[in-house]
Order: sequence, then structure tokens, then C-alpha cells
Amino acid sequence: MDDPIPSRPAGGLLAPAPGRTLPRWHYPAALLAGAANTLTFAPTPHGGWLQLLVFVWFFAQLTRTASWKSAALTGGAFGFGNFISGIWWLFISMHVYGEMAAPLAGAALLLFALFLSLYPAFSAGLWSFCAGHAWHRREPDPRPFAPTWHGAFAFASAWALGEWLRGTVFTGFPWLASGYPQVDGPFAGFAAIVGVYGIGWLLALFAALAVQALAAARRPPARQAGNGGDRRVRIAAPAGVALALVAAGVALSQATWTVPANAPLTVRLLQGNVKQDIKFEQAGIDAAIKMYTQMITDKPADLIVTPETAIAVMIQELPEPFARAVRTFSDSTGSAVLFGAVGASVTDDGRYVDYTNSLYGVTPNSRDIYHYDKHHLVPFGEFIPWGFRWFVDLMKMPLGDFARGAPVQKPFLVRNQPVMADICYEDIFGEEIAATIRDNPQPPGVLVNVTNLAWFGDTIALDQHLQIARMRALETGRPMLRATNTGMTAAIDARGRVLGQLKPFTIGSLDVRIEGTSGFTPYVRSGNAAVLAVSFVLLAFGFTFGPGRRRRNGEAARRDKRA
Repeated sequence: MDDPIPSRPAGGLLAPAPGRTLPRWHYPAALLAGAANTLTFAPTPHGGWLQLLVFVWFFAQLTRTASWKSAALTGGAFGFGNFISGIWWLFISMHVYGEMAAPLAGAALLLFALFLSLYPAFSAGLWSFCAGHAWHRREPDPRPFAPTWHGAFAFASAWALGEWLRGTVFTGFPWLASGYPQVDGPFAGFAAIVGVYGIGWLLALFAALAVQALAAARRPPARQAGNGGDRRVRIAAPAGVALALVAAGVALSQATWTVPANAPLTVRLLQGNVKQDIKFEQAGIDAAIKMYTQMITDKPADLIVTPETAIAVMIQELPEPFARAVRTFSDSTGSAVLFGAVGASVTDDGRYVDYTNSLYGVTPNSRDIYHYDKHHLVPFGEFIPWGFRWFVDLMKMPLGDFARGAPVQKPFLVRNQPVMADICYEDIFGEEIAATIRDNPQPPGVLVNVTNLAWFGDTIALDQHLQIARMRALETGRPMLRATNTGMTAAIDARGRVLGQLKPFTIGSLDVRIEGTSGFTPYVRSGNAAVLAVSFVLLAFGFTFGPGRRRRNGEAARRDKRA
């Protein structure tokens, strides 16, 4: 059965013949394009260049559609292909470690991917409105459609807005934001200016302009004398702008937005490789405490960092031998130690309340203990959304409701250099990391992320998270240190380059020298405000004055003439 939503009778880059419906392979092809987009993310090397071709393919599919409905379905198919192939590792956490039945875990993954697909569907439908489709009621537009400048900027703006909404609504899930493969691609230089959503805007603009140029090249030359030059302009202008975007991104990758601050720090990042199925059992806790005591006190460094909840006990129950060993080692060697544990408050009757996922810091010859409480909590893991208790009860995990830390917290001072920590997937929210630098009375010069990705096994989740951390380094112009339980433990410099990395699923420590920076990148100063403002203005302009408005006015004029 053919697709019930009619296509334009002529026009798009691969447009069907007049009167035809969309071919049966249209939506499967969009889904395949989404799956291909997953291949551009880590661990694919230099996937950002491949991603340019994938987005050209995707936008070419969009130009075949004739209504906002078919455009939204095309965007949704692309999104579903991307998410079902890109976050399949959630099945591991639910089924293997949560002991949820495989059919239920598979269904949960399927529904989550469908939910996330609503955002690219929204973006594609919004682009369609601004490109003029929405005003056609029952019949397809009899005039050929071709990608235009107006449509290109509308697509870029709609795409960026959709990704921002996905990273914001219901606490947000910006994993697989389209800008991440560009850490090794041509648009990496824009990260410090517009952030990951701005890079997504540029990627979408490039794709739309490339399709515009290709569509003009495929169009037969006009027979009238003197029109050859116009055709060449219609090809060269969008192609030239698209290539200029690439050239600008490559050139900007050499720009320096921050400067070195203070002396380099020696750092040891610890990776314990504690198996998830024993991490919160008493035997596993005891073994981990013994191991981390030995690893911390093995040799000195300016800063020693353990993974998230490396010491999986409440801070009030911290074993005395561990606390004494760390304190003695810190005082005698001048080493600062940052370790993960569980925070809590104690009521008058001795009950623990207000649990927090926390980091605690010990500095040499100081009785003060630094602590950082995780602010952006994981849904279903650290807080249970309203109405979903039944879902959490299907899994056998140490889950619960944690208290949130403040959005901006004081940094940890290491040899008088401010170091800012974040925990687990907090570092996927670039605007929040930027705020911790911009709004801090002591702007940190080094970023530290501690995490435990053992929940997801030996999957691409580890590679993807490292890629996300590299984007944060590019956006902020700060080095990023990662101490993880199973991988990827790594040190990243202020240009997003990996200086050193431990092999996943091994026990070890990574010894590096890192140089903190000072100064604010444009993205740290403004966050996502710039790309959102541009997107809203362009979409409002397009909706008001674009092709849809002109065609609606034209239809009204024709009705008046007939009357």
C-alpha cells in the first residue's frame, strides 16, 4: 500500500514524478539514515565528516514531503533509527543489572526511543510549516518545490530548537545531540562560540544548503537565453556558503579563547573496575575500600581522584582505617584526594535522610572536608518521576530518591587552583557546566567528572560519554579529567584532545600533568542564549513572512477573484 500522505508532484532533490505518492521505501530510508547517523558518533574516528553526508541524505528525504505531517513522520523515522541504534545499551542496565524481563526491557527501550523521536519529528514538522507546507489543506501544491535559502535557515533553527527541547524537557536527555561527532569534524572550532546545539544548527544549515545546490544542479537548464548565469549562481551560492561554513570551522579550531593559569598539576585518576553486580553488596564494598585505600596511597600527586561512589557507604559510616590512611597520606605527601561516597543528613533519632550522590575532598594539613553534591539527578536512578514507581519496582537495583545539590557549588582547591567536579551524566548538560564556571565566585580552571558506567557493560556508551566530555572541554576551554569505574578514564586538554586514557575494564591509575586555564569562552558567557535567540527570530520571521504566508495570501487572492 502506498503512503497515504501525498508528496509534491515535483521538486525535491529526489522528488517523485507528478501525481505519485511517497514511495514505500521513503520512511525506511529515513530510519536507515538515522541509524547511519549513530555510526558517526564515537567510537567511529573522524565521524564528523561522515555526518555531513548523513545529514545531506536526511534533508534530501525531507524535501520529498508535501505536508507537515509527512515531514514530521520523516523526522520521526530518522530519530527512531538514530536512538534505537544509539542508546540500545540501556537494555543492558535494565535487563542484565536490573533483572527486568527481557521482553519488558526491550519494550521500555522501544518506547523511550519512540518518545525521543518526537523531537526530530517536531523539528521536521516545524521546518515544514515555515517552508510553506502547512497552508495546503487537501491537495498537494501544484508548483514544484525546491530547497531555498529561507528553508535552509528554517531547518537549521527548527533542528536546534528541537534538540534544545530534548535536552531540557522533563529534566532533559541530550545524549546523541547531533553536534557531538563534530569534536573530530569540521565544526569543532564553533564549540567555544555556540556550544553543541549551535553546532547542530550549523550542521543542519550545511545539509540544507548542500541539498539546495544539488537540486539546482539537477534542474534542467532554462531554454531562454541569458539564464545560464542565473543557474550557475543558484548552484554556486549555496554551495559556496556551505563550504565557507566548513572552512570557518576548521580555521576557528586554531583559535584560543582561554589562557594557561598557574602551574601545571600532577594528577592521578583511579579506575577500580568493580563489577556492578557486587558493587553494593557488603563483600564488594569491603573489597573496593581496601583496593582504593591501596591505590590512593600508592604514590603522591597534586590531585588524586576516584570514580563515582567508589566508597559505597554513607560518609558518616566511612571506615576509620580508610579515613586515617587517606588523611595521613595527604598530610605527609601534600596530595589532595577527591573520592566518591554517599552523603546523608542524620535526624535527631538517628535516621538517615536526604541522601546525596557526593564527592568528598581531603586537602593537606587541613581539617576541613570539601564536598560536592550531585545536582542534576538521573530519572529512575536517583529520583523516581511521578507515576513511575511501578516501573522502578520491576527492577532489582539500589534505586531511590536522592536530594539535589545546589546548581552552582564552590570548587575544590588544589594548590590554590579551583577545580570543579561533576558526577556521572551531569557533564552532558553543557549549559549547566558553563554556568558553574560563569557564575562561580572562584571560576574553576579544571573540570573533573567522576562516573560509573558499569551499568551499561562493554558497550558504545563508554565511547559516547568520552566524546561528550571532549565537547565540554571545547565549549569551556578547560581541561576535563575523567575518573571512571570501568572506563573511559581519561585526561582531556582544553582543546578537546585526549592526553591519556586507561584501557576499559582494567584496574589501574592514569598519571598525567594538566594545566588549568582562565578566561571565558563566548559559550561560557552566554550559554545557549545566542543559538536560541537566532532560531526563534528566524522561525518567527519565516512563519510570518515566508513561503507559507505568501502562498496563503495568494490562495486568498484567487478566492476573492473567483468570488
